[in-house]
Parts: sequence; structure tokens; C-alpha cells
Amino acid sequence: MLVANYKTKKSLKESIGQSLLYTETSMFGAEYRANGKFCVVGPSAYQRKWYAEVTMANGKIAKVS
Repeated sequence: MLVANYKTKKSLKESIGQSLLYTETSMFGAEYRANGKFCVVGPSAYQRKWYAEVTMANGKIAKVS
């Protein structure tokens, strides 16, 4: 699962309209897509305190749910 480098889900939501700060963790290939939806975990791969579905449009965060 892709790691969103944000301390809280709220701070990720506040970043709508900006590029996503993320870390790839999959050994099976890149999970990030500049357009589309994918799931993220935060604040790190080892401290899984929150999860979110991120919708990207043209490389910018369009929606967080």
C-alpha cells in the first residue's frame, strides 16, 4: 500500500490541489497514478494510524475520502 507522508488524514485533506507526498512500498511495481483512485496509509508504513482513498487528477489531489 502506498504511504502518504502526512501526519494526519486531516492534513492530507488540507493538501487538495497540491501534489501528493508519498512513499512507494510495493515490491510488485509502482502504485502511484497521476490520474485515478488508490488507497493510502499514514503516517508511515509502520505506524498505520489512518487510511484514505485518494483521487488524483493531472498529478494533483482532487479528493480524499
